[in-house]
Amino acid sequence: MLREITAEELNMLEKGSYELIDIRDEGLRAYGMIPGAAAISFDEPEESYTKKIEDIPKEKKLVFYCQIGRRSAELDEYPCLEGRECISLKEGYVGFVRSGMTGDKDIEEKRNRAEESIRKKYHKQLFTPFAKACKTYRLIEEGDHIAVCISGGKDSMLMAKLFQEIKRHRQCDFELTFLVMDPGYNKENRALIESNARTLGIPVNIFESDIFDAVDTIEKSPCYICARMRRGYLYSKAKELGCNKIALGHHFDDVIETNLMSMLHAGQIQTMMPKLHSTNFEGMELIRPMYLVRESDICAWRDYNELYFLQCACHFTDTCTSCHEDGTTSSKRLETKKLIAGLKKSNPFVEFNIFKSMENVNIDTIIEYKQKGVRHNFLDDY
Repeated sequence: MLREITAEELNMLEKGSYELIDIRDEGLRAYGMIPGAAAISFDEPEESYTKKIEDIPKEKKLVFYCQIGRRSAELDEYPCLEGRECISLKEGYVGFVRSGMTGDKDIEEKRNRAEESIRKKYHKQLFTPFAKACKTYRLIEEGDHIAVCISGGKDSMLMAKLFQEIKRHRQCDFELTFLVMDPGYNKENRALIESNARTLGIPVNIFESDIFDAVDTIEKSPCYICARMRRGYLYSKAKELGCNKIALGHHFDDVIETNLMSMLHAGQIQTMMPKLHSTNFEGMELIRPMYLVRESDICAWRDYNELYFLQCACHFTDTCTSCHEDGTTSSKRLETKKLIAGLKKSNPFVEFNIFKSMENVNIDTIIEYKQKGVRHNFLDDY
């Protein structure tokens, strides 16, 4: 086992005396890395990671981190690390994020910077597409009471700030309730969500549920079932609070990836809609106001403001990366991201074209389609 140090002890090391190395997979790294870290995956071919390690000056300490500090502590068996001073970051990236919870003296400065960046630096990338989606799909209407559902991740936290900004423009009279469900977080993860909400000036309404305990013993698709249960609890609580809509933080990239995955993995064309009527909660709607916002712009805003969020705070793995409501795993989603990125090299408009295809369907050329549960075949009217 490697010697461990905490995030606080890492900050005390002399700069330039060590190399910080992120050994997590690409899917986890996409949600944020510790500043200055290099990415080296030990899941790559041995010659690949060995070469990267050898390129680091031998006098430097090697400080490794994974998601929660378990895997990085067990790297001592790799031959390429023999003779090197190797250290594991205790509690990994999660520990680093928790250690950075903002103190009260820094809150006002960070909040002002985050809000100012939405109004100026990232106005075109974030607020403009947010407002456009709300107008195009009529997501916000006079008299609405919207439950802005916050998971604690980058997407939902930014969505909350964009809702605050659009309400400031006073073009429509509507109410907001910022809703956080605690499905069984450990106290550190809940504290991080509360800290980020306080820093960003989001007055969250937190309620508890026992969802994590309920899915703890489920072997098949626990994350899918967990996600579906969370949505039901959110609908129920939002309705109890007098809301008529719940807002989720799915963005443009989620939309096109889900569209493509439904074709490749489910053999169907089924899109992620900008708004839906609830089938189980009468009078309730689900809206997705981040529908036109690019994930890369969300990440840019997060990094510019030095904000850190946990991707998932699942209490029985603490490393969950597959909480997608469409039932897809993180590996499939990452695979789809890479596929789109590869296609973009020869066709820079591929992402826009995938999105545009959802609203440019020619029914005359469809062999069969389903509407309100009824199948229609082209031979019916041939």
